[in-house]
Amino acid sequence: MRRFIGVVMVLALLAVSVTPVAAQPKATLDKIGETGTLTIGTRTGSPPFAYVNARNEWVGFSVDLVEELVRPALEKKLGKPIKVEKKESTPPTRIPLLSSGAVDLIAGTMTDTRTRRDSVDFSITFFVTGAQFLVKKGSPIKGIKNIDGKRIAAQQGSTNARIIREKAPKAALREFPDQPAAFQALVQGQVDAYTNDGIQLAGLKVKSPNPAQWDIVGDFYSYEPYGMAMRKGESDFRNVVNSGLMDGIESGKFFEIYDKWFGVKGELPYPMDARVRSFMLLQVVPK
Repeated sequence: MRRFIGVVMVLALLAVSVTPVAAQPKATLDKIGETGTLTIGTRTGSPPFAYVNARNEWVGFSVDLVEELVRPALEKKLGKPIKVEKKESTPPTRIPLLSSGAVDLIAGTMTDTRTRRDSVDFSITFFVTGAQFLVKKGSPIKGIKNIDGKRIAAQQGSTNARIIREKAPKAALREFPDQPAAFQALVQGQVDAYTNDGIQLAGLKVKSPNPAQWDIVGDFYSYEPYGMAMRKGESDFRNVVNSGLMDGIESGKFFEIYDKWFGVKGELPYPMDARVRSFMLLQVVPK
């Protein structure tokens, strides 16, 4: 019996010793270096930040920041050419896409918040805006103070939806998976207003078939600093992303890209406020 027990113990120890150790996920920089590809999650219907145009090209301000500032910084760091692959991401899917490893970077219209920093890390801020409302011309809605009982559309998982629940609990909040779905509900009269960041509403309005039909109303009821999101704890990768953005701000390339999309001749004229420009410059740390 003693011998039998001894044999069992030896076999158990052998089983433990040969149990495979779970593979550790590759660091993002190592993954990009091996594949030669940076995979980003971005939007398909949020002009002028990221959208698919009439020629079926994926374009926008956020896309250009990756292509023209982040990619060169990665190529310099890794010493090889890097291509950018794009995948669609929406507010409900972007953090899961990062966590699963399906994408390496979210570059769209994601607000950097303290709550989100529990799950992901963010780059420096690359755009600043605030939430407003898109309504049909002549609507009685003038801002967040008079939406009680009104049907308000927002995107699932957005900061706007959370703030409406907190600041206007008597509003009838209806959440949609993405901006096109929310806007379609507004067009069809299923909701009375659609809330999103003011700059996104402006882009939606200008791209709509009849821009004169819509008004953007209300003062900003939130502060929305956009950043690029990445997996938490990837400081080496975050440093490269930030270096690319800082180099662009310092050299002026960032402001050229901004003017391409938001300048007086841009896709959506939205001149940068002098205070915002100063804020961008103050984010650049010394080399």
